[in-house]
Amino acid sequence: MKRHYIPVTADVPGVSEGTRSFLRRVIRTALAEQGVDFPCEVDVLVTGDAGIHTINLEMRGVDRPTDVLSFPEFELTPGELPGAEDADPGTGYVPLGDMVISLERVKAQAKEYGHANRRELAYLAVHSVLHLLGYDHEAGGLEAVRMREKEEAVLIQLGL
Repeated sequence: MKRHYIPVTADVPGVSEGTRSFLRRVIRTALAEQGVDFPCEVDVLVTGDAGIHTINLEMRGVDRPTDVLSFPEFELTPGELPGAEDADPGTGYVPLGDMVISLERVKAQAKEYGHANRRELAYLAVHSVLHLLGYDHEAGGLEAVRMREKEEAVLIQLGL
């Protein structure tokens, strides 16, 4: 059994097997950094602005595209992890949740921030993993600072 099951699907062109493998590596690194040492599943969809806009509207009632969406399976507090008892009996994996990334936003934000598309894609994936594990930056303050520090630690570990 694989340590983590991370299916990466895409409904837009330009998502190579290399990009999918890169996303899996980024997600595995972020999970390891957070102490997730049990078999888990994270489902990833890479889409465009239209696709993420539709999902954002349907799931959150927000009528605009965004860069990344996270749909956690559990309501965790930062630092809390689900247990082995939360594993799907059919697969043995703990389902952490789903992430949706807009490839158009990746490219636009990479250009805006002056770094590579790969770095922006990694940042958004790490950001989403942290949301799946209960971190939230929406209220700002110390929680947002802690989340940003954790994101940067993973990016540094990845050499990005």
